[in-house]
Amino acid sequence: MPTHKKQNIQEQVSSSSRSHLDEICRLGAQRMLQAALEEEVQSYLSKHSEIKDSLGHRMVVGNGSLPEREIISGAGPLNIKQPRIQDKREGESFTSSILPPYMRKSPSLEALIPALYLKGLSTNDFPTALESIIGQNAGGFSQGSIVRLKKVWEDEYREWSKRDLSEKR
Repeated sequence: MPTHKKQNIQEQVSSSSRSHLDEICRLGAQRMLQAALEEEVQSYLSKHSEIKDSLGHRMVVGNGSLPEREIISGAGPLNIKQPRIQDKREGESFTSSILPPYMRKSPSLEALIPALYLKGLSTNDFPTALESIIGQNAGGFSQGSIVRLKKVWEDEYREWSKRDLSEKR
């Protein structure tokens, strides 16, 4: 690994308030996710590289990247710059199977919220608890967002409890 890369990682790790191990894991997860997204895009591009329009131009091409976004994961916040594809074919478009367009939190964290709630964690304690699990940048888990999630769960439970069981044994 080049010296400037090691120095960069060391600077990033030492500037973090999390433990060195946690920060190294977070940076590793960020790099792996970025590499997986780039591989997914390259695979799609190579699969469709032979498709051309009447002028001989490729119909499926790389087109820069989407704006960087933060994904909250079990390893902490990951800053990802997702590659973009321009698919000029009628009715066709590329959507990442790894990172869907509006995902901001990993599914495991989405599942953690109801589990903590069912264990009796109060709404006021969620930000503090999640900060200790994820790190200081546990965005998207404010008190208000937890209250909104609880409302959705209550509505889902009401619908579930009203379902028709007459055809069941």
